[in-house]
Amino acid sequence: MIVNLAITTVALLAGVILPLHWGISGFLGTAALLFTLQTGINFAGGFAGSSIEESLLLFNGSWLSYLGFNLQITYRAFALPLLALAIPFIFRFARARA
Repeated sequence: MIVNLAITTVALLAGVILPLHWGISGFLGTAALLFTLQTGINFAGGFAGSSIEESLLLFNGSWLSYLGFNLQITYRAFALPLLALAIPFIFRFARARA
């Protein structure tokens, strides 16, 4: 929960300070960077706060299954950070074009 709040705050700040001349590629790059950052934090945090070794036991020692699980968790939780990134960026972009 705290990780999602922190990523959402960073996304909101990025939406406010992202240079407009980067356009869509800058927006997509920033979104991909934030998604990767959130996945990395979820991956390093372990399953339900346990260590990575204990988490891997739940996934039969498969790093790939554990990574896939964390990608799925991040995908489901990424709607709010993406919205926080998009709203100020689109607002600023629309005002600059008008």
